[in-house]
Amino acid sequence: MERPLDCLNNLAQNDWFIGYNSRQFNQIAQELYLQLTQLSACGTPPKIILAEREPLRFLASFIAVCAANCPVFLCNPDWGTQEWQQVFDLVQPDIILGMGNREWNIGNENNNIQCPIPNSIMIPTGGSSGQIKFAIHTWETLIASVQGFTEYFQLKQVNSFCMLPLYHVSGLMQFMRSFITVGKLAIQPFKAVESGQILNIKQSEFFISLVPTQLQRLLQNPELTEWLSHFNTVLLGGAPAWSELLEKARFHHIRLAPTYGMTETASQIATLKPDDFLGGKMSSGQILPHAKVTIRNQQGEILNSNQIGNITIYAQSLALGYYPQTRENKTDFQVDDLGFLDEQGHLNIVGRSSDKIITGGENIYPAEIESAIQATQMVADICVIGIPDKHWGQALTAIYIPKKSDTSALKIQTLLKDKLSKFKIPKYWIPQQNLPRNSQGKINRQQLQQIATEFLQNPIT
Repeated sequence: MERPLDCLNNLAQNDWFIGYNSRQFNQIAQELYLQLTQLSACGTPPKIILAEREPLRFLASFIAVCAANCPVFLCNPDWGTQEWQQVFDLVQPDIILGMGNREWNIGNENNNIQCPIPNSIMIPTGGSSGQIKFAIHTWETLIASVQGFTEYFQLKQVNSFCMLPLYHVSGLMQFMRSFITVGKLAIQPFKAVESGQILNIKQSEFFISLVPTQLQRLLQNPELTEWLSHFNTVLLGGAPAWSELLEKARFHHIRLAPTYGMTETASQIATLKPDDFLGGKMSSGQILPHAKVTIRNQQGEILNSNQIGNITIYAQSLALGYYPQTRENKTDFQVDDLGFLDEQGHLNIVGRSSDKIITGGENIYPAEIESAIQATQMVADICVIGIPDKHWGQALTAIYIPKKSDTSALKIQTLLKDKLSKFKIPKYWIPQQNLPRNSQGKINRQQLQQIATEFLQNPIT
């Protein structure tokens, strides 16, 4: 397996970083690597927070830190004061790369927390709920993800067009695939692409990764829809996609590859290939070669095809735990998602176990209802939650953004009558101007609970 410096040397003569200076990347990486190895020679490798805002400096620093075997924590420079204090209390870093000259109360004079693995790569997760955690990865787990990807798509080289945050697994792994396979990497902010400022690349040679809300916005622009249709593969993940969005992408011949994965698995472990998607298949696709998925009941017994149960993952790319604790069970990782494997071995996601709503004794998964509401084409965004109710246990509540100002809940409910059972139609409807989603498109359900509670206490008349 090639180490970070080996990969850096392989790319040394290539103009691989589109829109940036590849030689400057190498120079920054080499210089920082030498500084860090000198520091490490004096004792324990320093714990490093990486929060560089500029992509070239972020990625060059990341490679230098990994090459020097220093534990690194990837961080969002736009976190608020409360989130940063939470991170500093947990990490107690020795070095902060990025963040300018801002001063923070780090308090590492009593730094007794040691990294369980010296060369670990900590990737943030869980920020949408307000409690940031760091999944513990290593160079080896990230490489396993890249190898599974290249084997699945039968590629020797991966060219990536990245519009997702580099501190997040969704952006980082796009870089890793190109870096490890000596491919090309193009990075551009989504807002720049949306405004028509697009890097000049041959899309048919590139993979691009999007979250559903990004895909939705690109498909609203005919020119960007045409641009997107020329990509080799459009990976779609980060949050569940609704049926209407998938159908629209298929109509425009977007070579979409819906994926399933998470920070803990170093991105995807299941992906639907574009030809299967364009052929009408609806699933998260087959399991990648570096992973194995079983569907189990609550007793832990493995279920047969088409039986819904808890998704359990084994993968060579699996995180070793959450900082600072490593997992005791190193083999299987049971996630909160429910799904089933069909006869073809394709993974189908039903919803999250923790999102399940029980109303009147009936089990309901919001994804089904949200998809039906999206299909009415009367909402721009939607989330369905359960609100405590004395009579029903939980009352179905739809929090939505109407596409038009005159869109009423009654109009939407009328369209749903032929699509959903009566008990699946939300009891309460709360219009909003926007829904709280993070940069990966994941909804903040805790915040929605607060919005719903306040609304129902003071309903608009």
